[in-house]
Amino acid sequence: MYSRNRYTFGLGTVGRDMVYALFSMYLIFFLTDALALPASTMFWLGGIIVGARIFDALTDPLMGVIVDNTRTRWGKFKPWIAVGTLLSPIMTVLLFTDFGGFDTPGYIARFAVIYVLWGIAFTTHDIAYWSMLPAISVNQKEREKIGSIARICASVGMFVVVVGIVPITGMLGERFGSLARGYTVFAIGVSVLMMLSMCITLFGVKEPKLITAKPQHTPLRELLKIIYKNDQLLYTAIAMVLFMVGYITTTTFGIYFFEYDYGDVGMYAVFAGILGVSQITALAVFPFFAKHFSRRTLFTFAFAIVTAGYIIFFFAPVTTMVFIGIAGVLLFAGQGFIQILMLMFLADSVDYGHWKLGKRNESISFSLQPLINKMGAAIGSGIVINTLIFSGIQDAPSAYYVTGESLLIMRTAMLVLPMTLIAASFILWRVKYKITEAFHAEILQDLRARGEVAEKTT
Repeated sequence: MYSRNRYTFGLGTVGRDMVYALFSMYLIFFLTDALALPASTMFWLGGIIVGARIFDALTDPLMGVIVDNTRTRWGKFKPWIAVGTLLSPIMTVLLFTDFGGFDTPGYIARFAVIYVLWGIAFTTHDIAYWSMLPAISVNQKEREKIGSIARICASVGMFVVVVGIVPITGMLGERFGSLARGYTVFAIGVSVLMMLSMCITLFGVKEPKLITAKPQHTPLRELLKIIYKNDQLLYTAIAMVLFMVGYITTTTFGIYFFEYDYGDVGMYAVFAGILGVSQITALAVFPFFAKHFSRRTLFTFAFAIVTAGYIIFFFAPVTTMVFIGIAGVLLFAGQGFIQILMLMFLADSVDYGHWKLGKRNESISFSLQPLINKMGAAIGSGIVINTLIFSGIQDAPSAYYVTGESLLIMRTAMLVLPMTLIAASFILWRVKYKITEAFHAEILQDLRARGEVAEKTT
């Protein structure tokens, strides 16, 4: 069962992360370049994107309460995974559809409604999907295996989009008459793949009976107390927000960097391929390194190579792909380690909260992951949009008219600011996070003694 769960859980996120990558990394590019919206319209859409993402993020814990209180014959996770899997593709296709009338209040209002509905739809399955992880296993090493496979599959989905989006949408655009229509057809394709891959999780994962404690209803009024009193969950969440803002800001700027700074947007697909191989390789070898080194050592090493990558990228000659490639390898190999480690920190904080507070809230705890991703996307998108507007890049008729000063502003926002945020994330984690491997073993031993976790767990 456990070997089967590793793969059926992980494979479900291939198409899911294709959709999320399209949405989080390329919606702004679709608006600015495929639809060529004027800066005045982008100003309003930028406010909508930031505001809606923050609102959506803050409501994620409410969905966590709903999932934790769900009782069905199919469990509490799968019904919500199924609902979100049906609704998210519809909203994705609508977001990437050319409705025309871009400078009218009607277009702005329609965009706002679809954007908010997309967030609600994705939330329903995102929280249920990831909060299933600590219910599949309470063993740290098994969780690392499951998490590694899931992150590999997520990265495969993401980088299929990153590598393929420029050539595929370009080809589809020629076939269907415009780049915007090319994006619409591409959105339909990844949405179908999302539904197919999530069926693997829905029908393939079998939940073992690991938690013997009687499920308890969680009143909505206890939501903030659960998060606040679980100090390890709170510190992990704050550190993840800082990291994700930096990570998403850098990745969202990528296509603009190659179009305006490097001067060849076609090289973006090549660069993305290098990054994809680097991150997936890092995720694949993570379990091997986890056997020989502590999580604290691995996290410190990952932060060090990410920092080196940012420094090399900032000072790399724009015309030299070798240095940019080396920087990209360091950045994404290190970020691969950091992402899976933070996923493990969240999973372990569920056990910690169970031990400390006497109640197990997987979905409320893991609702912070999509909250974190959305906060990161909201703030990162705001940084990108405002940088493009105030640097003058958005109104430039072509890359030829973008000044050196504008490019320096973009490179600073793309590299210096994210590196600072990721450094703050590392410092907070280093000072405040205390669930070591030994401490986690003590937590499980105490829960077994209390009769709340099965004696034989994996």
